[in-house]
Amino acid sequence: MPLPTSAVTEEELLAGSPPVRAVPPDEVAAASAGGRRLVVLDDDPTGTQTVAGVPVLTAWDPDDLRWALATRSPAFFVLTNTRSLAPHDAAERDRQVVRALAAAAPAGGAGFAIASRSDSTLRGHFPLETDVLAEELAALGAGPVDGVLVVPAYVEAGRLTVDSVHWMRTAAGMIPVGQGEFARDATFGYTSSRLPDWVEEKTGGRVAAADVVRITLVDLRLHGPPRVAELLGELRGGRVAVADAACDDDLRVLALGVALAESRGLRLLYRCGPSFVRARAGQSARAPLTPADLGRTEPGRAGLGTGGSGDGEPGPPVTPHGLVVVGSHVGLTTRQLDRLRARGGIAEHELDVTTLLDDATRPAHVTEVALACADGLQEHDVVLRTSRTVVTGADAAESLAIARRVSAALVDAVRAIVAARRPAFIIAKGGITSSDVATDGLGIRRAWARGTLLPGIVSLWEPESGPATGIPYVVFAGNVGTDEALADAVDLLRSR
Repeated sequence: MPLPTSAVTEEELLAGSPPVRAVPPDEVAAASAGGRRLVVLDDDPTGTQTVAGVPVLTAWDPDDLRWALATRSPAFFVLTNTRSLAPHDAAERDRQVVRALAAAAPAGGAGFAIASRSDSTLRGHFPLETDVLAEELAALGAGPVDGVLVVPAYVEAGRLTVDSVHWMRTAAGMIPVGQGEFARDATFGYTSSRLPDWVEEKTGGRVAAADVVRITLVDLRLHGPPRVAELLGELRGGRVAVADAACDDDLRVLALGVALAESRGLRLLYRCGPSFVRARAGQSARAPLTPADLGRTEPGRAGLGTGGSGDGEPGPPVTPHGLVVVGSHVGLTTRQLDRLRARGGIAEHELDVTTLLDDATRPAHVTEVALACADGLQEHDVVLRTSRTVVTGADAAESLAIARRVSAALVDAVRAIVAARRPAFIIAKGGITSSDVATDGLGIRRAWARGTLLPGIVSLWEPESGPATGIPYVVFAGNVGTDEALADAVDLLRSR
């Protein structure tokens, strides 16, 4: 059946679907308790936006991984940032993480389940990452991977899968994701909205759409976890399954079916959006953090917004103003910047992309803009952004290299700003941007994802290391939120 060419409402999209099968999160937590520990390899840092109280690593030395394992959290994140890397480098990074996990985990490679968390609008290195993870697990003696479960749904952001078609919410209504702006991504673009067809497209025909196992809302809502386990039981030799989901209860039914199938010995890799991670970890959606929450100090911690460098040394001068770093160039981010400007109280400074790509002009330009930002923090919240005109290369690889070069300049600027003046908060807008700022700009190795500033879409980290210790660090994806969301997040941080 052809897909609609105009937007539909969510009510129209779900008309005729079976009623939701309610599942309490505690039931999933209990079912998963005896299973493998969930380790989320996040291809950019925005995957933490649906969870709370979960450890995050930006490094994967065995000691870092042992720290995360010792927390006994039902899940933890390892920020691989592979979406920003060339395919060869992404594959090598995934191999490094799995080998380090096998060295750190008491049960080796067999002791954990891996979620390859990626974009809910279907951008990223698929099937490369799941192929590499499966190969590495087998090589380490963890056993063959029977199947790959693809679950891109992101409920809060309106990325829903119905009858194996993936949809996204827009201002006009729900549209098939292949018709949206993200499908035209210079590096990870695609045309298919039907997930079996998308799998065939991204695998270059290696996996035929007809061979993809489909788990639909009918399976989830009418037949429940036993039917899910039955369908997953058909997976062998790395076969792919795709799952519908239109709400958290759908994902919890799926998670119960996964737990049942895995208890029978099935070995799965998950390629998923943010929402399945929460369901698989047995967590429920939580209310956004309040100003009072942001001001609390947890036992044994320095507290958010306190001074110092995190290593006992006095830090740079503290300012009551925050830094907003914007690398994302999608249309939604530009509109969000416009709304932030309209509310006032900010000073803007721009890194010009054309200037950054010229080796002769780059260093002086970065230094000049960083100094201006540091000075501006004495009087205002400061926005450091890249120029809004998108610069792409001749092909996907060259476009990705340009994005990496621009992000590196943002990182250099942030490092210089924070060395000169300590912001009251930092917001990083864009996946590559927020990853690079965290790891290279702020030296964060370990952090806690404390919760969200806005319902399920903007994650707040509490850094455990580096010069940002004690500074609220907000990971804000480029492709989520209303036009007002960035301004709302800034207002919330100002009010704490």
